[in-house]
Amino acid sequence: MALGRVYGKKVEYSGPLYQSMSVESATIRLKFSHRGGGLVSKGGPLKQFAIAGPDSRFVWADARIDRDTVIVSSARVPNPVAVRYAWATNPEGCNLYNKAGLPASPFRTDVR
Repeated sequence: MALGRVYGKKVEYSGPLYQSMSVESATIRLKFSHRGGGLVSKGGPLKQFAIAGPDSRFVWADARIDRDTVIVSSARVPNPVAVRYAWATNPEGCNLYNKAGLPASPFRTDVR
């Protein structure tokens, strides 16, 4: 981080950081800054994503990379309003990275 922010070097100094979301029918599309050349899933399908509807009850979700975004959904949540990623104490299996090899930070889209 010091190379990029303090010394002005052109290096990716962060993993993907949640930037914004949009609801698209029964899915939520997530946008990120610090994509470092693109988003990747290390070691299989994306893990540690949870989704909730208006009742704020989070369930594990399916997540996939679509170009520079992540699409999250669950058959159990037909009207999604929020997503969380790695939102637990010591989450295991977090595997969203950028192509620079840096991991995404935990985040939540809800403000409760």
